[in-house]
Amino acid sequence: MNARRVRGVVAALAALALTTLATACGGTETAGTAASAGGGDKLAEVRLGYFPNITHSTALVGVEKGFFAKHLGATKLKTSTFNAGPAAIEAVFSGAIDATYIGPNPAINAWAKSKGKAIKIIAGSASGGVYLVVKPEINGVEDLKGKKIATPQLGNTQDVALRYWLQEKGLKTDTKGGGDVNILPQENSQTLQTFATGDIDGAWVPEPFASRLVQESKGKILVDERDLWPDKQFVITHLIVRQEFAAQHPETVKQLLEGHVEANAAINADPAGSAKTVNSALEKLSGKPLKQEVLDSVFKNITFTNDPIASSLVGSADHAVKIGLLQPVDLNGIYDLNALNEILKAKGETAVADR
Repeated sequence: MNARRVRGVVAALAALALTTLATACGGTETAGTAASAGGGDKLAEVRLGYFPNITHSTALVGVEKGFFAKHLGATKLKTSTFNAGPAAIEAVFSGAIDATYIGPNPAINAWAKSKGKAIKIIAGSASGGVYLVVKPEINGVEDLKGKKIATPQLGNTQDVALRYWLQEKGLKTDTKGGGDVNILPQENSQTLQTFATGDIDGAWVPEPFASRLVQESKGKILVDERDLWPDKQFVITHLIVRQEFAAQHPETVKQLLEGHVEANAAINADPAGSAKTVNSALEKLSGKPLKQEVLDSVFKNITFTNDPIASSLVGSADHAVKIGLLQPVDLNGIYDLNALNEILKAKGETAVADR
């Protein structure tokens, strides 16, 4: 990747984002301490984080179908689930986990906060599946003036996307709920309620919340974020690893990636069957499976891919610069795709790029 100057979250936001570690672990699979099994790259366990979200289906399928366990062999897989990117990054920083599936902005923030020393992005996972859903009477951007639009979190990936899009359309926003469009950061579960009651007029949210707003509250899609990116592709989830762990255990990282690649292959070969696997995993982890019509919609809207779509990560960070939420940080070197590309080459598949 060419050296690019982008912004990391302002100090107050970064401090807030990294203060709360909130894991929601299934069963006894909590973050543990990796122990050497003696010699070489052999480990007693590797600790993987992910979210109980549809956009983390690669992880859900990999765990449920045993793809990670298959390739790790004697090394036990220990999993931790998280409800927010900052919590997962804090677990990485503290050494509580070795790798995690996560969204683009938390990865950028981790890179910035550690001055490029903490993490590497080692694979893509999911692309797309983000929409601006609005009330039926809103027919275009001109109708958004004076309206209330929700995002998942101030400064998160969807929040940046909405603010940048509005700025490009000539509408002003601020972080205090003012401007031409009032942006209200709130949890996605709350957005389902506030949209239904009419307290907000729309939301820029990822799946499955976008489909639920449409199906449960008669919302309509005003913007499909795929339409704003080259080739309709942008990263929503990717896989990162602690640099120290990767340096000490490169073969284990490669084994983890082999499970990752097999999981994505399984999803793309059998989307319907994989959707059932994912829904079963979500029910185990959260007690709340998705309705079948929502599940069907979601899997049509997300692309599961090994490509991290590096250009969209840089683009997203550039957008954050332009709306004034991020400070300069050099992203050069944030990717290490060598192991992934070795695996893809062995399978006769096309290598992915870091730019």
